Amino acid sequence: MLDMDLGVLLPSLIPSLQSVYVLVFYFVYLAVAGEILPGKVIRGVVLSDGSQLRYRCNGLFTLTLLVAILGICAKLGIVSPLVVADRGLELLSATFIFCVLVTLALDVSGRSSLDKSSSLKPHVSGNLVHDWWFGIQLNPQFLSIDLKFLFVKAGMMGWLLINLSILAKSVQDGSLSQSMILYQIFCAIYILDYFVHEEYMTSTWDIIAERLGFMLVFGDLFWIPFTFSIQGWWLLHNKVELTVPAIVANCLVFLTGYMVFRGANTQKHIFKKNPKTPIWGKPPVVVGGKLLASGFWGIARHCNYLGDLMLALSFSLPCGISSPIPYFYPIYLLILLIWRERRDEEKCAEKYKEIWADYLRRVPYRILPYVY
Repeated sequence: MLDMDLGVLLPSLIPSLQSVYVLVFYFVYLAVAGEILPGKVIRGVVLSDGSQLRYRCNGLFTLTLLVAILGICAKLGIVSPLVVADRGLELLSATFIFCVLVTLALDVSGRSSLDKSSSLKPHVSGNLVHDWWFGIQLNPQFLSIDLKFLFVKAGMMGWLLINLSILAKSVQDGSLSQSMILYQIFCAIYILDYFVHEEYMTSTWDIIAERLGFMLVFGDLFWIPFTFSIQGWWLLHNKVELTVPAIVANCLVFLTGYMVFRGANTQKHIFKKNPKTPIWGKPPVVVGGKLLASGFWGIARHCNYLGDLMLALSFSLPCGISSPIPYFYPIYLLILLIWRERRDEEKCAEKYKEIWADYLRRVPYRILPYVY
């Protein structure tokens, strides 16, 4: 994919009927499975009108069943495990078109909504580009399905499915390497862990505060699966042999990043559910009765971002240092998270005022202690 010239690249970007069938099957399956498969039902955060949305967290079951179905179909010759690896560009362009169409539909339906609830009330700024990009409704639905929650799951599952197809391709081509195995293991652990702790997603900023517009739709359905898997595509065409010290170092980066990322998110989620729960064996330090300032959140104001960045780096390190291409994801994520934490802090300063100023004195570092 990375070495194609324009003469090959442009025709490959035209969606085929098969790529459309794949997308239709995928989203129909996720929509139906998300509604009928058993799972823990979680109440979301209390919205400004006092309402709480309900989320059925059955993502792990949904993903496991889907992989099993696809595995059986591949064994029976109904579908090729290489369908994604062989039609990656077609699926990429088809997904992009789908994102544009979905956001146009969301914009039209949002503007015509007369609903006054916090989750569906339209927020129209008058700027067409702004409203299309950031969205108009907080939690738009289709046939009672929460689209924002569905799209997040679709993006994370899509990332794993792309990786599995790349893995199958590397096995078929005889190019499977230690680097590919390491990358696949790290990503699989990260994605499966996401669905094990799926309920934590219901209290994240994207779910509780961001409206559903092109920014989130594109980010969830296109950006996550197709750019987070760049390392896999690169390793498919570039064999990298790692030394034992390099493998050990890479594992340490992953494990440290995972500990920080999962630990910080778990502490924040538990705090939101029960602010009196001890953290690291001690009563939590809470500024102004609202802001957590102990545990990982007493080390840096966005310590979870540090863990996420270390994990992103661990996905790229198996590719070696011969090319910057596999490092696109951690570089992009660094820029994104710095931009996001600046946005978040502006909103927090406006919301909490003097409490926020006290919190800054207690926790002076943004992401990386003593550095930033």
